[in-house]
Amino acid sequence: MVESLNIVIITGMSGAGKTVAMQSFEDMGYFCVDNMPPSLLPKFFELVKESGKLNKIALVIDLRSSAFFDELVPALESLDNTSLVTTRVLFLDADDTELVSRYKETRRTHPLAQGGRVMDGIKKERKQLEAIKGRAQLIINTADLTPRQLRKKIIDEFHTEETTTFRVELVSFGFKYGVPIDSDVVMDVRFLPNPHYIDELRPLTGQDKPVYDYVMKQPETEVFYRKFTDLLEYVLPGYKKEGKTSVTIAIGCTGGKHRSVALTERIAAKIQSDGYPVHITHRDYRKLKESVNRS
Repeated sequence: MVESLNIVIITGMSGAGKTVAMQSFEDMGYFCVDNMPPSLLPKFFELVKESGKLNKIALVIDLRSSAFFDELVPALESLDNTSLVTTRVLFLDADDTELVSRYKETRRTHPLAQGGRVMDGIKKERKQLEAIKGRAQLIINTADLTPRQLRKKIIDEFHTEETTTFRVELVSFGFKYGVPIDSDVVMDVRFLPNPHYIDELRPLTGQDKPVYDYVMKQPETEVFYRKFTDLLEYVLPGYKKEGKTSVTIAIGCTGGKHRSVALTERIAAKIQSDGYPVHITHRDYRKLKESVNRS
């Protein structure tokens, strides 16, 4: 059993940004469900509590479930009466003029327009959403917000110490096997002295101390490490400020076994010490090891 469940109900006007909101909660580690029928809420939360595996949930509930929407307020009241569930309602709104403009841009039909004018659908939707809007703990008018600004506003409001919204992916690789296609930053370290040409180091990898020490004792390595980490200290806050959830830094040498692996390990430790969550992937270091074993 989990001690408590943190539930966010995302609702509001069609076209006001609920998709962006749900993606923002996913990036904060919430378990997200789109278009949940309100009548299923009590049973859904009962299953979640029994499993004990989730404690942060975001649900998008809107008039796509119009047949069940009248049941939303009673369902929320039943949840609010339990000590293990904390619910917050996030209501996304926008001015009528902006909503009409967005529908015109996307050429979509309003779900309540029923073949009529978009404005007719918007008026009907406002009427039906009055009750749930009155229960909302947070109302955001997105008329003057870009998707990035809306995302930042949501993260600022719902971010917790346990929430990770930005991480660094570090990948070592060998250029002979190709550059990782998902890289944001690619650094070539083939200019450094190569342990491959030292017999006793050739079968080892950059994770082994003899290779690591050999790479790090080179004067060129120390200069590179200092300059590259200085660059990362400058650019990583910028990536985070721009709303990226992750940045992938690929460090490559010839085979992806010695130099790139050792430097990836050291740079990862530095980035972690600066307070960023880091995940390391050594993409190619086993390939040469396997080829040596087969020969």
